[in-house]
Amino acid sequence: MRIGFVGTGAITEAMVTGILSGTPLASEVVVSPRNAEIAARLARMFPAVRIAGDNQEIVDASDILVLAIRPQIAEEVVKGLRFVAGQTVISVIAATDRDRLKEWVGQEVDLTQAIPLPFVASHEGVTAIYPPNSKVASLFSSLGTAVQCGTREEYDLLAVASALMATYFGIMGRTTSWLAAKGLPEDSARDYLAALFAGLSQTVLRSNGIPLNELSAEFATKGGLNEQVLVDFEGRGGIAALTEALEGVLRRIRG
Repeated sequence: MRIGFVGTGAITEAMVTGILSGTPLASEVVVSPRNAEIAARLARMFPAVRIAGDNQEIVDASDILVLAIRPQIAEEVVKGLRFVAGQTVISVIAATDRDRLKEWVGQEVDLTQAIPLPFVASHEGVTAIYPPNSKVASLFSSLGTAVQCGTREEYDLLAVASALMATYFGIMGRTTSWLAAKGLPEDSARDYLAALFAGLSQTVLRSNGIPLNELSAEFATKGGLNEQVLVDFEGRGGIAALTEALEGVLRRIRG
């Protein structure tokens, strides 16, 4: 199987690394020359990577074609390509309507949208796809976990959820800086918080569906420190700000 990538950014690098690490999932991976640094790095790491001369060469060479370009230039790039009817195409272009993508492609291709996260590089990613597609789901299941969305609404909501990554790291970063300013070595603060947050995520995964508000109540002992931070966070507008941020992303995704 040959997989091609139009666009060579961070997600392409993560996907190619996951596809070719361990037991390769493709006989050849063809990448765009546009980001020469990433393309060259992938070609050095993996003999199966070939750098194409242009984007049309990628389309022509691929059994599975991944569109991994920025939404700002997506229309121009996609409209400039000649697709093959029936070709499997995966779009990882953010905040781009599927109907518009199909119009730009201009052929009856097998089009699936996906939201791969950087963790697919180490086969730990969770990837939402729409519409359900067994071939695409099999690929992303090999890179971690595939979640097949039955409706566009489900897919859009998971796209919103994926927009929390930078905020997650921002919270960790701000807390690390605060701890360091109070005298704790920064490395110790970072390692402690990483283990703490990882443990909390594992608690959710092992909770057998216990509602999150119940877990919150369990960890927020009455009159305790966790309750104090939660009450302050809610009272100072933290929940309201988060909710509005999520609504803003959803509005952007739905155009």
